[in-house]
Amino acid sequence: MFALLYVLGAGTTACSVCAFVAGAIPNWVLNRRWAWKVAGRVAIGREVIAYVLISIFQLAASSAATAWTQHQVRGISAPEWFRAALVTASYLGVFGVMFVGKFAIYEVWIFSGRSRVRAALRSRRNVWSSTRLGQTAVTKRAT
Repeated sequence: MFALLYVLGAGTTACSVCAFVAGAIPNWVLNRRWAWKVAGRVAIGREVIAYVLISIFQLAASSAATAWTQHQVRGISAPEWFRAALVTASYLGVFGVMFVGKFAIYEVWIFSGRSRVRAALRSRRNVWSSTRLGQTAVTKRAT
């Protein structure tokens, strides 16, 4: 998608956004259902919002990288197809670099089936309430 739009004359930001949108939703569905085999109810906060935030970061990085690359290749004397290939390679390069980090975040948090934040909050609440119960029991025994 990126290369096609770029060759047709679209700007790098528009190419990045269109390629991102074309792949983001199918990517989420395939990640959730096929790669991590998550079924059932969607955890909006952990799955959707976190996925969107990571995707927006990746979109910004790819837009910046392709704009920078396009600026750099304007000055070289090479065929247009070669310059387009370099700009497209920078787009794919961002996705390649971010793949490892995204995989780790998806594995540990987004598609793990459990929220560590929610578990930490529950644990803290349980400790607080059990401490209060313990204090109440000790106070009653003392009187």
